[in-house]
Order: sequence, then structure tokens, then C-alpha cells
Amino acid sequence: MGELNKEYEASLKSIETENVIDRLFYRPVGFQIARRLRGTGITPNMVTVVSIFVGAGAGYLFHFDSIRMAIGGILLLVFANILDCVDGQLARLTGIKSAIGRILDGFAGDIWFASIYIGFALRLSHEYGTYWFFALAVLSGLSHLTQANITDYYKTLHLYFISKDKGAEFQSVEQVKAKHKSMRYGVNKAFYFLYSWYTMFQVNATPTLQRMLHSLHERYGDDIPSDIRLAFRKESHRLMRWIDLMTFNGRTLIMFVIVLTGEVWAYFLYEIIVLNIVLFISMRKHEAMCAKFIK
Repeated sequence: MGELNKEYEASLKSIETENVIDRLFYRPVGFQIARRLRGTGITPNMVTVVSIFVGAGAGYLFHFDSIRMAIGGILLLVFANILDCVDGQLARLTGIKSAIGRILDGFAGDIWFASIYIGFALRLSHEYGTYWFFALAVLSGLSHLTQANITDYYKTLHLYFISKDKGAEFQSVEQVKAKHKSMRYGVNKAFYFLYSWYTMFQVNATPTLQRMLHSLHERYGDDIPSDIRLAFRKESHRLMRWIDLMTFNGRTLIMFVIVLTGEVWAYFLYEIIVLNIVLFISMRKHEAMCAKFIK
């Protein structure tokens, strides 16, 4: 049992960045599936591609005004997120990791929610006889991309302060651009080009965080003292309750309730208004936290 627990922990990025639902449900289930897939020849990227189709299926079912279809869509989205856990845990258990795999993993979630917003807009357009709901779908999609981008950045930054190994995915714009420049032309290079813009947005949106990193690297290079790492993680962990509201679990708990009530228009308002307010508060608090470490 001890060895199994160690293997389970090794399959996670970090227990510190996992929220309650992930720890109690998604990660344990994902771990069991990943263990059974290990050695079968199935790669993490294969699992990610399957999750894209499963998650997109949820959007299709949500466009029907039916409680049975709503429940089916919820189950598909839950299964898609289990697969999202499987691909990462399988990658860590097998050592089959790639930068493109990480980018594809993030892209998968965007496809799920894009299909859901389209499904909601189609359903509302049929109900109310107007296509203006597609404008709300676009605003929701843009809001979601922004929220997911910043959330991913903060969580990856937290991993960076745990250890160099855990935070290996935390890269500067310069590192991403250099990697893109060195790649051969093809699909992977195109993905990395999009990722460079994704990274630039994160950097431009967090000026105080960038000054903090510059200050720490100027003083300590890559060897940031453990007491500073621990202090940062403690402060960062306090903000996770805000950041977690913008994660898959935070938004889908509300989404599932709204879908079951049939008033799917309310989710657009939740995404555009409530979660953007949460994003604003999270960024303000995070920048203020980073300012302390500059001093």
C-alpha cells in the first residue's frame, strides 16, 4: 500500500495545487486508469485526443431541451475530465512527456467549452428566435480563455516554487520563442507559435509578478532559498480558493446545476460577470502578494 501511495503521488503535479474534488474523485480514478494503460502502447496524447471528442459531445447534448440529454452531457463532461487527468498522470508514470502534449492538453479543455457555449447558444436561439445569444457565447469563450490562461499561469508558478523539477513547465517568453524558433516547420511549430502568444499574454497581464521574478533571479539566480520558496507557497496557497473558482471543477459545479434547471442563459451571465469579477480580484490579490516579495 505504501508503494502504491508513492506511485499515486508521483502521478500528480503536486498535491498542493489539487482542489478537493480532484483529490477525492478525479485524480484517484485517473490514476487507476493510467496504471492499467501503462505498457499498452497508448500514449498520453492519444488519451487527450479521445477526451476532445468526449468533451465536445457534451456540448452537442446540452443543446437539447431535455433532462435526459442534460444528464448525458454532464456524464460525458465528467468522463472527459477523467481522461484529462489520465493523460497527465500517464505521462508522469511513463515518463512520456512533451511540450506539445501540455499545449494539446490545454487546447482540449478549450474545445470542450467552445462546444458547450455553441450548444447553449443554439438551444437559446431556438427557444427565443434570435441569434444574439451567439454574441454571449463569444464573450463567454473569450472570458473563459482569459481566466484559464491566468489560472494555469498561477498554478504553474506555484509548482515552480516547489522545485525546479515540478516547475519545469514554467517558462519565460524568451524560452518559448527560442523553442519555437528551433523547431522544424509543421503542426508542432504552429502549436508552439500559438503558445508563445498565450505566454506573452500571461507576462503582460502580471507586471508585478514579472518584477518579483526578475528581482529574485537577480539576487539568487535559479537557486531561490528554501525559506522564500516556502513563504511564497504559503501565500499562494491562500489564494487558491479564489483561483479554484475558475478551474474546471469551480465552473462546472455551477454549470451542472444551471443545466439541470434548464435556464442555460444564466451560465453565460455567470461566466461573463461573476467569473470575470473573480479573475479581477484574484489578479489584484496575486499582484499584491508578489509586491511583498520584491520588498
